[in-house]
Parts: sequence; structure tokens; C-alpha cells
Amino acid sequence: MGKHVTNTGRRAALVLGLAASMAALAAPAHAELLADARARGTLRVAMEGTYPPFNFKDPKTGQLAGYDVDVARLVAGKLGVKPDFVTTEWSAILAGLAAGKYDVIVSQVGITPKRQQAFDFSVPYTYSSPQLIVRKNERATYASLEDLKGRKVGVGQGSVFEQQAKAVAGVQVKSYPAAPENLQDLAFGRIDAALNDSLMVAYLLKNSQLPIKAGPRVGAVERMGVAFKKGNPQFRAAIDKILNDARADGTLRQISIKWFGTDASQEPK
Repeated sequence: MGKHVTNTGRRAALVLGLAASMAALAAPAHAELLADARARGTLRVAMEGTYPPFNFKDPKTGQLAGYDVDVARLVAGKLGVKPDFVTTEWSAILAGLAAGKYDVIVSQVGITPKRQQAFDFSVPYTYSSPQLIVRKNERATYASLEDLKGRKVGVGQGSVFEQQAKAVAGVQVKSYPAAPENLQDLAFGRIDAALNDSLMVAYLLKNSQLPIKAGPRVGAVERMGVAFKKGNPQFRAAIDKILNDARADGTLRQISIKWFGTDASQEPK
């Protein structure tokens, strides 16, 4: 009798333990990002901080400014939280998101199939295309990246443009942590062309004293969105609504015109 009771108790304990283990596996590994951010009162936003006019430190105020900064403030405000900005080199920004160092990246992250395997994205809030920058005295004409075979092309380290340039056989790719070094090497003839975002090209040329000029656009239209960890459907729905509403009521257009002089929030027809 006593032995039977003991075995039954052991079986019950095993069943309870197994149930607890299954429940732990079924439970989410982290709190939903929307609830977590609202509980903290902040949304931790990562950006490069050296990528004008998207995100950079204003030399007059020392504060972050740019299109991405305004979009991040808009999103955080609509969520009812304050943005807590974190700046990091582009080459490490996605790894930092995976490690949980911040909640989102608002830094012109291109929405690509490979990145979508690891992260979730909001609806696009920017549309642009790859564009070359060349020296003012450049006589060669480049209609595509294939025309740069045997030439040196400067790109942002870890960027979509780096992937595009490396995909073309014969193009010598040199990667840079930030745009200023890239353009300086171009001006001094250390590389033959730079590849960057068409929206940034106009800004760079407007504010640069270097002997460089805009080259042709050499690729398909890119879509940029807010990146965050997978498993946050409530957050995704909330941020998509904020961005879609801001596009519908013209807010995104106003922010875009402010920084680019054109509406980059709508997909080109």
C-alpha cells in the first residue's frame, strides 16, 4: 500500500514537472515589445549617427538630427513613450539588435529577404535607389555597376550597397565605416566611384566642398523600414498603423520634404 502510494506520488510529480517544462517552452522568451516599451516609458532606438541627412549629430547643438530621428520621434510619441537614442557603427548595428542592446533600428535599414529571415520590419517609410558618386573631372560614363569592372568602388561597411557591389564580378570593393572617409578617398583618387543612397547623394553634394558630382542611378528602388526582433506582433501592428497613418495624413511627406526636398515616403510610380 505504502509502495503504491509512493509510486503514484512520483508519477504525479513527474507529470507536474513535465507540464511545467512544457509551459515554460510554450511561453514567450521575452515580453512583447509594445508592452515592454510602455512599461519602461522608453523605446530604445539605434542609429548610425554619422549618416546625414538621415541621422547625424547637429554641429550647432550636438544633438541627433535628421530624417530617421524625426521618424523615430514620431513613432515613439504615438506609442506614448520617449525615444532613447543609441548610436553605433553600421557594421555592428544588426548584431546589436540581435543581442537585445536596443529595441529597434531606425537607420535606413534596407528590407531584404536575408534580413527578414532574422528580423521583422515595419512597412517601408523610405524609398530610394543606389546612385554613384564620381569625381567632377571623371570622363568615363557608367550606366551600371557592370561598367565598373576593374575599378575600385567605395561603399558603406555592412550596407546593402556593399552587397550589390560585391555581387558584380570584377568590381574591386572597398568598405568604409562612414561616408566622409569614403568621399575623401574618392576626391583624392584612391577609389574610382562611391555607391550610396540617392537621397543621401543630393545632400552630400550640396554640403561638400570636395570635387565630386552625382553619377547615374544604378539599381532598383530600395525599401527601408524599422527593424526589430521577431515575435512582436502587437508592436508590429502598432508601428505599421503609425507609419501608414503618417503617410496618409502627409506627416511623413512633410518630414521628407524638410530633409530631402522631395517625398521619399511614397513608392515611385
